[in-house]
Amino acid sequence: MDLATLIGLLGALLLIVTAVVLGAAPDVFLNSSSLLIVVGGTLLVVLAKFSIPQFLGAFKAAARAFKFKLPETQASIEELVDVANVARKEGALGLEGRDVTSPFLSSGIQMLVDGQTGETIKQLLDKERLMTLDHNRSGSKVFMAMADVAPAMGMIGTLIGLVQMLSNMEDPKSIGPAMAVALLTTLYGAMIATMIATPIADKLSLRMTEEARLQMLYTDALVAIQHGTNPRIIEQMLSSYLTPKERAKAPEAEAASG
Repeated sequence: MDLATLIGLLGALLLIVTAVVLGAAPDVFLNSSSLLIVVGGTLLVVLAKFSIPQFLGAFKAAARAFKFKLPETQASIEELVDVANVARKEGALGLEGRDVTSPFLSSGIQMLVDGQTGETIKQLLDKERLMTLDHNRSGSKVFMAMADVAPAMGMIGTLIGLVQMLSNMEDPKSIGPAMAVALLTTLYGAMIATMIATPIADKLSLRMTEEARLQMLYTDALVAIQHGTNPRIIEQMLSSYLTPKERAKAPEAEAASG
C-alpha cells in the first residue's frame, strides 16, 4: 500500500470535512442536483474523450496509485548479478524455470534460454516496455482530463443555478436552493480536480516512469548477459541506475554481507 497517496488524499478529505463540521450545518453541503451535474457530467464528458476500454481501464489503473510496489533498484541489481553468475557458470539453459520478481524479467530470461540474440532481446523488451508505457499513460490521461473537466462542469452548474435564481427573484424561497446549486457545483468541481483526479494522474505518471526505468535496467542487464559480459562489469554498469544516496549505501551493504 502506498501510504503517501492514502495519507494525502484521506488527510485532505478529513481537513475539508472538519472545516464543514465546525462551521454551518453539514447537510447544507450536500446537494443532489450539484452532484448530478458535476460527477455525472464529468464522467460522461471524459468518456466522450476516450474509448470505453480506455475509460474503464483508467479506473483499474488507478489502483496502482494506492497499491503498487516495484522491487528496489539495489535488490534488482543484486538479482540480475545472480542471474549473470548462473548464466556464466551453467550457460543460459541453467536459467530455465528460474523464479524472479518481475514478469518482464522472466520474459527476458526465457529469451536467453531460447537462444535469442542480444539485438532481438533488446528489440522485443523495448517493444514490451513501450506498450506498458502506453497503457499507463492512457490511465493518466483519463484522470488529467477529469481534472480539466470537473471545474468546467462546476462552472456550468454555477451558471445553471444563477439562471434559476435570477428567473425566480419574485419567489424568495427559490433563491436559496438555486444559490446552493450555483456555489456547490463550483466546490464539487474544485474538490474532484484538486483532491482526486490530479493526484491520481500525477501518481500514475510517477509509477509509469519508475516502471519504465526498472524495465530499462532489466533490458540492459539481459543484453549484457547474452553477450557474455562479466557479472562484476554488469553490476558496475547497472549501478548508474542508483541514486547517489543508494550508491553510497551499496558498498556498506556489500561490506556487511561480506
